[in-house]
Amino acid sequence: MSRTRSHNFRRLLVKNYLVQVLDSLIVRRRGTAGVLSPYVAAKRFRHLLYYIRSEIRNTLLILLGILSASIGLKSFLIPNGFIDGGITGVSLMAARLSGIPLPWWLLLFNLPFMVLGFSQINRNFAIKSMLSVSGLSLAVGVLDLPTITSDKLLIAVFGGFFLGLGIGLAVRGGSVLDGTEVLAIYVGRRTGITVGDFLLITNIIIFSTAAALLGVEVALYSILIYLAAGRTVDFVLEGIEEYTGVTIISTHSDQIREMIMRKLGRGVTVYQGKAGYGRRGMQKQNEILFTVITRLEVARLYAEIDLIDPNAFVVMTSIKDTRGGMVKKRAHKAH
Repeated sequence: MSRTRSHNFRRLLVKNYLVQVLDSLIVRRRGTAGVLSPYVAAKRFRHLLYYIRSEIRNTLLILLGILSASIGLKSFLIPNGFIDGGITGVSLMAARLSGIPLPWWLLLFNLPFMVLGFSQINRNFAIKSMLSVSGLSLAVGVLDLPTITSDKLLIAVFGGFFLGLGIGLAVRGGSVLDGTEVLAIYVGRRTGITVGDFLLITNIIIFSTAAALLGVEVALYSILIYLAAGRTVDFVLEGIEEYTGVTIISTHSDQIREMIMRKLGRGVTVYQGKAGYGRRGMQKQNEILFTVITRLEVARLYAEIDLIDPNAFVVMTSIKDTRGGMVKKRAHKAH
């Protein structure tokens, strides 16, 4: 028994030591003086293990992103003289016009914006992005990848796909491979221009310059590459399940609510509201239902609502992302 107690005590001391060391290195908090209680030590240790697992996952995503972007650049865009939007597009254009290898231009154009990320976003993001851009430059300079095709349409589609896949994976890992959005955030905070408007204006300038210097055909195919890459980034970040918010006003709200929960397996939020209509502004108490479904379920929801109340008022809005709640389907039996 005493040996078991001694062993447990040594384990507790080791865990306390690891917690304090990792706390100071990763979370950058001062260690608590003395020995932590078993509960506090276990809780901190669990949080630190989660942090470490998360950083390993993010590192793998960034490495896969660098590899995918390298394939898009070296196997599709660079051999055929096409460009992309953003800083990557400017780097590709500079490399083609100057003859200086692309890795140097990627570093030269991107790193200043990564430094800007220290003040505009946070230090962790800026450091990861610096390492990601450096890794991409190294991969483009070192990896010997074959040219897959010379068909211009295939280059535009799949070059954009691999490049967008790489950018999306890097973003999911907490970094970027292109500093354009960091610049957009900075300019937006200084001038009030939205990120989307800034990116649109920037890319119009880039592709117009490409049309003047590289030819109209190259610029047009480069726009296709940019669109393919952008769509792929959206797919990687948002997934195939694009969510739709649905607001329903009906006199049969109880039946519709039960149908959504029972047949679709979704959660429903119920608001109390008043309906105002007519010249005299007649008012009536109503329940307003709100739920979130995927676009694949829209047709079924419409059909089920029509069976209950064909006169129901339904409003749908696009939703970028969701978190928490009963968004993912719960286990339920179909009726």
